[in-house]
Order: sequence, then C-alpha cells, then structure tokens
Amino acid sequence: MKHTWKTLLPFDPVPPLLACGNEAIVHFARRDLQGETPGSARRLWALPAVDSILRKQQRSGAWKYRGGRKAVRSEAEYDQLETYRQLGCLVEKYGMQKKHPGVEKAADFLFRFQTEAGDFRGIYGRQYTPNYTGGILEILVKAGYRSDPRITRGFQWLLSTRQQKTGWAIPVLTVGGKLDIPTLHTEAVAPSLSRPPSHLVTGCVLRAFAAHSRYRRTRAARTAGEYLASKLMKRGEYPGRQSVDFWTRFTFPFWFTDLLSALDSLSNLGFPGDHPRIREGLAWLARHQDDTGGWSLRMLKDKSDPHLNHWLDLSVCRVFKRFHSAG
Repeated sequence: MKHTWKTLLPFDPVPPLLACGNEAIVHFARRDLQGETPGSARRLWALPAVDSILRKQQRSGAWKYRGGRKAVRSEAEYDQLETYRQLGCLVEKYGMQKKHPGVEKAADFLFRFQTEAGDFRGIYGRQYTPNYTGGILEILVKAGYRSDPRITRGFQWLLSTRQQKTGWAIPVLTVGGKLDIPTLHTEAVAPSLSRPPSHLVTGCVLRAFAAHSRYRRTRAARTAGEYLASKLMKRGEYPGRQSVDFWTRFTFPFWFTDLLSALDSLSNLGFPGDHPRIREGLAWLARHQDDTGGWSLRMLKDKSDPHLNHWLDLSVCRVFKRFHSAG
C-alpha cells in the first residue's frame, strides 16, 4: 500500500467530507486534500450562507455585537470584535477576498482601530492586545491585503513587542496586572519584555505569520514556532486559560490557541512532522478519530453551524497532509 498522509490515520477521512453536503467543505476538500481543481472559490460567494451573513452587515462595514456591557467596552469596540468574527467566517469558510465589496467594507472598518504604532486596539479597551492584533492581521492577509502598508505596520509592531525575543504575551499581564474593567480604561501598560511569552498569545500571533508568504520565512516566526511547539499540551504561563484542557477545546475559524490551530500554524511554517512535540500532537489527533472517519472534538464557538465538526475534520486533514508533505 502506498504510504500517504491518510495512512497515518486509522480511517480514511476524505469520503465523509466529500459526502457531507456542504458545498464549501466539498470544494476545499477536493482542492486541498484530493489535489483537484474544483474551480474558483468565487462561486462560493453566492451561497445562501454567505448572503445570510452579508445581510446583517451595517453600512459602516461592521456587524453588530448583540449584548455586551458598556462598562467593559464601547459599542464600537464590541462591533470590532463581532466584525473580526464574521469576516473570519467569510474568509475561512468561503474563500472571500477584498474584491468583494462586503469584505472591503469590513476591512476598512477594522483598519479604523489600528493605531499609528501598528497594533489594533479596543477589544481590550485601551490596553495592547497582540493576540487580537495577530488574529485580525491573519484574516486581512488571507482576504488579500498581504501587500498593504498597514499590514506591514502591524507586523512591525508585533516584531517590536516580543517577550525575550521569542514569543508574545498580553503586556498588562507581564507586569502582574489584570484585565479588569478599571485597567481596560487606563493608559496602555507597556510590557515587561524580559518576562516569558505566553503560548496562548504566541499561538494567536503565529497564525498571522503563517498566513503571510514573507513573514512566515522570518527568523522571528521560526523562533516563536519552536517555542509554541515546545509548549504543546502543557499548562499556560499566565492567568486565564492556563489549564491543559484548553488545548483540546476547539473552534473554527480558529480563535484562541488550541492543539489544532497550533499545528496548523506550525505546518504552514514548514516545521517537520517528526518534531517530537508535534509528533505527540498528531498522535493525539489520530487516537481521537472515530470509525466514521471524522473527529468528535470538544467545540467552543459557533456551535450553531451544523457542519462545524466537518470544518474541524477538514482542518485536521490539512494538517496531516502538510506535515506528511514536509517529510
């Protein structure tokens, strides 16, 4: 039997993806897993699911966040969070690009929150947020803004704020502070760069580097990737989401750092599948495949999507295929 990425798994995961009934998942499974040419992803932009998302977009380009507490963040700051989430769905699930006016309007809205320094501010009030800066940059790069000077400025800011020139952390936490309501509304707290990085924040930032064809090849990305790989399935460094359990609580599109999002970035950065910690992570995923060919993983966000498990299955397959191709 020919050795392929599928032989690393107990069951062939591709047939259930091709039979799942979701046109977008089938498109990307054929393209990314089968090596076929299913045509342009632009045809997915006309799907009813896309129309359902776009009909809720505001004239400003934003999507309204439902609920929230004024004491925590402003209405516009909440809308920044929701716009990041909805744009992520359009880009990750339907391959949408800035050529679509809805994507362009959403990007323009998000860029309003970029500071002169290059970071995106507001989701943590006035405090620095490298994790959301990285997450927003990732989606904007994937939406076609790779060469935009505002993207370059964002990466430059990230490169200037690395802990120990290794990875990233939430600055206020590096000085013993808290992300409580009073802190959110005070002047931004500068990081103590001599403190260790956070695997949670580093994983979010690395998704932006992994998405960018130039920055993924930098020494900084490699160093941060080595750090992230060394922390797979280990306890966190700072308060909040410290438990090892958070490594196996999954989302799609990716949000916080979990095992799958970390392996996805490391595979895109060119790390080999025989790296000891990466091999352990892949073995965990292989052990948790069920006899249907898919995975029954613990999911955190967007549980309303009836195909969320298939999106996660597709993501797992992409990871295995990339690591196998890297040798």
